Amino acid sequence: MTGTFKHLDTRAFAHDLDALRSRAERELGPGDLEHLRRVERWGHALSLAGYATAWIAPNPISPLLLGMANTSRWTIVAHHVLHKGYDKVPGTPARLTSSGFAAGNRRLIDWLDWILPEAWKLEHNMLHHFHTGETTDPDLVEENASLVRNAKWPLAVKLGVVGFYALTWKFTYYAPNTFQTMRRAKRRKTRAPSCASDSETYMAAWDFRTNEGRAFWQQCVLPYGLTRFAAIPLCFAPLGPLAVFNVWLNSLGAELVANLHSFLVIAPNHAGEDLYRFEGSPRDRGEFYLRQVLGSANYETGNAVRDFLYGYLNYQIEHHLFPDLPASAYPRIQPEVKAICERHGVPYVQESLRSRIVKLVDIMAGRTSMRRAEGRTASTSPSPQAPAPPSAAAHARSPLDH
Repeated sequence: MTGTFKHLDTRAFAHDLDALRSRAERELGPGDLEHLRRVERWGHALSLAGYATAWIAPNPISPLLLGMANTSRWTIVAHHVLHKGYDKVPGTPARLTSSGFAAGNRRLIDWLDWILPEAWKLEHNMLHHFHTGETTDPDLVEENASLVRNAKWPLAVKLGVVGFYALTWKFTYYAPNTFQTMRRAKRRKTRAPSCASDSETYMAAWDFRTNEGRAFWQQCVLPYGLTRFAAIPLCFAPLGPLAVFNVWLNSLGAELVANLHSFLVIAPNHAGEDLYRFEGSPRDRGEFYLRQVLGSANYETGNAVRDFLYGYLNYQIEHHLFPDLPASAYPRIQPEVKAICERHGVPYVQESLRSRIVKLVDIMAGRTSMRRAEGRTASTSPSPQAPAPPSAAAHARSPLDH
């Protein structure tokens, strides 16, 4: 990116951010763990309130409450815990560490979802975070939506496709994509023979005729599907068959709410005509940091309720710079990160969620395109602490691909 940010001293940029990170880690304490537990309690309260009203009749309130609880368990609790955000916080119990959370049978308690936790850790924590904005980033929206972007369809049709994915994306995108990413990585690690699905879209994960398809159903679809849409509604059987049906129908509504809610706070983080995508790997720590800032956008910050509703993804720049900090640390360091970027002449994108959603839809529909970085960033001297990204294991692409 020499042509784009040739003025930047990446070593000095990294030095300032590293100093901020060190101070943020020293400030971690019991309050950060209490914050996580409070967020957990808020999520549990939403679930209880949702089910307490779900049996009475189909209604919009129960799905809204249940859907918000579902999203908070993913975007705040599972997301930050599995990033090792609480591993360094004093007094953190094993169940809230990256190695203990949702491990084994605790998946049913900690984070029961379509997404397999170990698959998420590879696809998101490793590939997405270490390859943000690169072609090898499995969550690069502009690349994943290439079929829609390039199609000669009326805008209304394109918006309809975007809406479909917004309402179903955990089920139709994230679960199969993360699962196939994990399975492909395991095959390459063990040098197992390749199979036809290596060249297919991630929708091949749904093929029950294959071993991997059956594994996807057994490990992702059935545990969550049977629990959410069979076991839980049947718990209301003593109240009568109508109560069971009402809970089932409201659960379906909650699934749509959770998908839409999570899509609207996650997908806009790295899409927009003012954000960059990159070629190749960063050559030093400073350029790595630079890419995280240039390829990410924040929303409005500074309000506890809003932060909760945004899943703390309104601090996306801070999270991508320091993914292993707890969610509660980001509001503390956000003003300083912004100041460091301004001091070094690095664009710091922060807008309302509504503005970012519009820019996301424009990218997905092909109305705008992301910026391309020119070459690599100039650096006074390569940093010896440059990150060593993991091998870019081949990952499945969206059926919206070319």
